[in-house]
Amino acid sequence: MERIFAADYVYTKDAFVPKQAVVVKHDKIIDIGSQEEIAVRYPGVETVRWDGKAIVPGTVNSHNHSFQSLLRGIAIDKPFLEWRDQALYRYTPLLDEEAIYTGALLAFGEMLRYGVTTVSDFFYVHNGGTAHNEAVIRAANDLGIRLVFASTMYDWEGAPMAYRETVDEAVARTRKLAVKYQGNPMVTVHPAPHSPHAASPEMIKAGHRLAQELDTPFHIHVAEEMFEVEETLRDYGLRPVHYLDSLGVLDERMIAIHLVWLDDSEIELLGKRGCSLAYCPSSNMILADGITRIPDLLQSGVNITLGSDGACSNNRISVFEEMRMCSLLQKVARLDGTCVTAKQVFDMGTKRAGDILRLPVGTIAIGMHADFVALDINDLSLAPKNELFANMVYSMQPNAISHVVVAGKVIVENGRVTTVREQRIVDRVDRLFAKWAEV
Repeated sequence: MERIFAADYVYTKDAFVPKQAVVVKHDKIIDIGSQEEIAVRYPGVETVRWDGKAIVPGTVNSHNHSFQSLLRGIAIDKPFLEWRDQALYRYTPLLDEEAIYTGALLAFGEMLRYGVTTVSDFFYVHNGGTAHNEAVIRAANDLGIRLVFASTMYDWEGAPMAYRETVDEAVARTRKLAVKYQGNPMVTVHPAPHSPHAASPEMIKAGHRLAQELDTPFHIHVAEEMFEVEETLRDYGLRPVHYLDSLGVLDERMIAIHLVWLDDSEIELLGKRGCSLAYCPSSNMILADGITRIPDLLQSGVNITLGSDGACSNNRISVFEEMRMCSLLQKVARLDGTCVTAKQVFDMGTKRAGDILRLPVGTIAIGMHADFVALDINDLSLAPKNELFANMVYSMQPNAISHVVVAGKVIVENGRVTTVREQRIVDRVDRLFAKWAEV
């Protein structure tokens, strides 16, 4: 079934083109052109007219922990290790399947409202099986968001038992999940050894081998905190990137998260090996992690996309917000207003993310998934319209996002999620915390 979406502007081929229309068949974009041309080529096809709107690519949240949305506001203004113990470790024993599903509904529902159409969820509360993993996938399916499930492989003995697996268990469960969803355009499974801190050398190498077997990227936290650098120097005599290279896993499959504490040689090596970064500037600021050297990483050839991280370390989960934060943070860190541009950060949150995750998303072009967002160009935060691109990146507020389409389906309409009633999500969260209060 074909459908036409027509708007005042469509952002395609790196420009806002006026009076355009996008033709969707099933879940793919099959044509783009002027409204007059499209009307002639597709007579009688249903047309959705979004007057006063601009259609832009859906954003891609390349790193999130959905269950952490339940813990937003808990243990704020704390050092990293205190935050981890008081929020994550304290509440982990309460995270049953219902809680995991509720947290994912909350996280993904909020993201959709803010224009996220694809999310990579780095999930590690496996609790000895795959039922919790399936709860996250079910929530994504119920809402209609496109999901990359980054199945975390975690064997550090200092972590809660719910996170931990043996190498064999982690490989078998991740492989089983990946095979189950192979070919599903809405769910992709990637291995994700947690970090040099929380995954043994054997676990990291196993995750990399599994990514090779499945022909996917793999995700790993790297050098978020200075203590992680100190640990790899102490235990292996190498800084984190050189340590990973010594394991043979530093290559074009790697999507490293954070990369805050790097020296020049590590930055050069990451670029040489074709690695990617999922950068989470707001989370790095809230947790006082430090400032990743984005201009240097770009210059070295590292591919960069944006993530929100979990909502208890951000506490917003909007990729448009991360675009703004990425650019502003780098400008002030370098005292250089030109070091990262609006165009660069917009691409990081859209088409670069699609390239890195190996998905046909993040661009409005023929053959891509029909994932896009309508902006109300009469919203005050986007005025004046003659600077629409700059205002979208640097000044737009979430209320300017009126509609969100994923796989050709309208998931957000007039600023509200249509697939799962928002009040139902809030009620589920309230009931969960009432139950926790009795424990």
